[in-house]
Amino acid sequence: MPKPLSLPFDPIARADELWKKRWGAAPAMAAITSIMRAHQILLARVDAIVRPYDLTFARYEALVLLTFSRKGELSMSKIGERLMVHPTSVTNTVDRLVRSGLVTKRPNPNDGRGTLASITDKGREVCEAATRDLMDAEFGLGAYDAAACEEIFTLLRPLRVAAHDFDGAAEAAGRGDDGGEQGYGVWEPEGPGEDRPE
Repeated sequence: MPKPLSLPFDPIARADELWKKRWGAAPAMAAITSIMRAHQILLARVDAIVRPYDLTFARYEALVLLTFSRKGELSMSKIGERLMVHPTSVTNTVDRLVRSGLVTKRPNPNDGRGTLASITDKGREVCEAATRDLMDAEFGLGAYDAAACEEIFTLLRPLRVAAHDFDGAAEAAGRGDDGGEQGYGVWEPEGPGEDRPE
């Protein structure tokens, strides 16, 4: 993990003060700067936790996604959709998992243009071990109790809805693809035409 900065002052609070003097109050500036810094801190923490398993948090998320799927396999396009990342990032992530023996790839029999990624037994073991470590470390959020974590999730949710991460209205009405019961929503079967070209 990066060495703590241990500054004698809060640089974001200082920037907020200077911003107010020059351009007027802008609470959104302090908020986004805090969120971006929190992202840096948390990503460094969780990457450090899963590094002994030759994982990054992105690769860990892909393993979890495959673990949650009904058959332990998903199309590359479905992985990208669920993790909300670019196809190139999915390819790089899965290829690293393949090299580590945690995932295998094969042509999608339902769509000759696509590829299926399948978690291996080793991948399941690594996923379970890494998950235990992350949960023991409270995913790097040990400074917050459970109620505060739920509040963070709730506070950030409108931003995600506005960005069209998902259809908030459909989910609220119970029309989501998994009824809100499954975290990643990947339990629907892979059918013909579901895979898109990578």
